[in-house]
Amino acid sequence: MMRGRGYFSELGVVRMKPSRSDAPITLSKSCSDKLARKQCTSLLSSLASLLINPAEAYLSTLILPESQYVSSACTRAFHPTGRLAPIACNAEMAQRWQATGYQFKPFGVQTTSREFEYSRRSGPQRVKLVPSNLSCVWTARFQEALIGGVLQGRRSEPVPDPRGASSVCRRRMWQAVSDVAESLAEPALITTTRKRSYSEVKEGGCFGGREDVKRDLKMAALPSWIKNVGDE
Repeated sequence: MMRGRGYFSELGVVRMKPSRSDAPITLSKSCSDKLARKQCTSLLSSLASLLINPAEAYLSTLILPESQYVSSACTRAFHPTGRLAPIACNAEMAQRWQATGYQFKPFGVQTTSREFEYSRRSGPQRVKLVPSNLSCVWTARFQEALIGGVLQGRRSEPVPDPRGASSVCRRRMWQAVSDVAESLAEPALITTTRKRSYSEVKEGGCFGGREDVKRDLKMAALPSWIKNVGDE
């Protein structure tokens, strides 16, 4: 893996973010790398894939601003003739994936001249714009205000307050899927979700098909992808 900025002559490699050389090193992948993998694993998270068939959960079109679009870069990152060619031309792999609902489904890339209202290019000149750590979750059933991923008003440091967990955090999603498994009385799902830790859940047999896809993708097309562990 490489930093997002630098070594621009190295093409098609997995890059990490934050991309700045002075930022702390992480194993978080760049957005383009994550999107490339979503063409194989679908848009579903691991937990959601326990309840929803991934076959119809693939992105059909990616829309980019004209000011940021580079045709050769998009072809290299996402197209069947780019770095994912070893996946696109492997019939045996495709047949094996389809048995568990997965496939390599490349999306189309289109552009728009419409600029995001709060993008760096739309702001006043000489004004530095930075991303906000404030966010909100808004659904028909509940709303949340988050600061740095933690519910507003709850402590995040030095020891996180468990009550500050968002409804869409990994632990709460795990609990929700576990509740559904119990209501369905599905033995395989119950066994998979009834674990002591999230890492143990991910080791369950129900993820076999998805893990095969990720392993094939890493071996054939994205060999520099390093698994992010330790945050389970």
